[in-house]
Amino acid sequence: MTTDLRVLRAAEWDHWYGQLEVAFGGVPEAPQERELWEALTERERSIGVWDGDVCVGTAGAFSFRLSVPGGALVPVAGVTMVGVVPTHRRRGILTSMMRRQLDDVFARGEPLAVLTASEPGIYGRFGYGIATRQLRARIDTDRVRLSVPDGTDDVALRLVAPQDASAACEAVYERLVPLRPGMLARRPGWERLPVLDPPGGRDGGSPLTCVLAERDGEVAGFALYSVKPDWEPAGPQGTVRLRHLGALDPVTYAALWRFLCGIDLTSTLQVGNRPVDDPWQHLVSDLRRCNLREQDGLHARLVDLPAALEARTYQVPVDVVLEVDDAFCPWNTGRWRLSGDTKGAACSRTDDAADLALSVRELGAAYLGGVSLASLAGAGLVRELRRGALAEASPAFGSAVAPWLPHGF
Repeated sequence: MTTDLRVLRAAEWDHWYGQLEVAFGGVPEAPQERELWEALTERERSIGVWDGDVCVGTAGAFSFRLSVPGGALVPVAGVTMVGVVPTHRRRGILTSMMRRQLDDVFARGEPLAVLTASEPGIYGRFGYGIATRQLRARIDTDRVRLSVPDGTDDVALRLVAPQDASAACEAVYERLVPLRPGMLARRPGWERLPVLDPPGGRDGGSPLTCVLAERDGEVAGFALYSVKPDWEPAGPQGTVRLRHLGALDPVTYAALWRFLCGIDLTSTLQVGNRPVDDPWQHLVSDLRRCNLREQDGLHARLVDLPAALEARTYQVPVDVVLEVDDAFCPWNTGRWRLSGDTKGAACSRTDDAADLALSVRELGAAYLGGVSLASLAGAGLVRELRRGALAEASPAFGSAVAPWLPHGF
């Protein structure tokens, strides 16, 4: 089989994206979704594999900045729209696209690549580690009560059309980004994604609704949600579906959660993606009736290892030599001395004896502070070569708050 891997041409987007839909089952997206993704696509960062005049493989990247421990916003490639049509799978097409893409990312000087995976087992062989998790819940609001802090009653809430509230929501979101690793600084155009609401995707629910929370006349938080009504002989059993919530202080945060749990004619709050350490878990009266579940979120890959490790800070002082294996990006393979603390870090090649040995995938998993090196060592994925090195390095890589990706891309 002879194929041609090349950058997407302007006139090819419709076919290219249609083939991506084929790879994901063949169900076309709503016109509003298609139009948004066409507008956001960075064609110079989009590639396709062609068999004659048919595109059989797709991959793209968005130019993002990602928050990392310490609050810096680091340039990253947001890998996206990756698919291979069913007739051409297991022929090395995905590997060829990953090879081309990571070479391009390295040449652009982006230290990291990140993605969300349709299946979490796919990308580990290309050096991606699961760096964040997302919390899901179905809260029984008939039985669960919230204990809220003093001052919650002083927060004013008002319903606003999502499109009209978009600028206010984005202002809150922008202030939250540096405070939690794993969040993306949204570029112009991306403010449309949180309020995208095609009727065909509502599954019997209401149009998307926005509630703004105000303190002293200023917007301090928001929640985007919809309601799916349901009625049983015993009465209403509707479900509130939370899409996104952001708040600048604990009082505003509590007011929004209390509102969501108290919407008339509903008995369930469905939470689709929140940080694993989300504070609402400390407000509820019965965590068991919240039906918690976790799943993988952001997958991270160090492309320029020293630049990535120098871009973040470390919770406690660390001076460690890492023996890193990276078969897919061999420029990262070798020994690296990492020295850092809460003010910054330096990382450079060294001939000194290694303290810890690990692959770049495990380094990606630990990078944002949500997965400890000690936990990975317990699974045999990090090896301690100098006694005591793991106890020194593991807390340094941690984060005061769990990393979290609020939305896909």
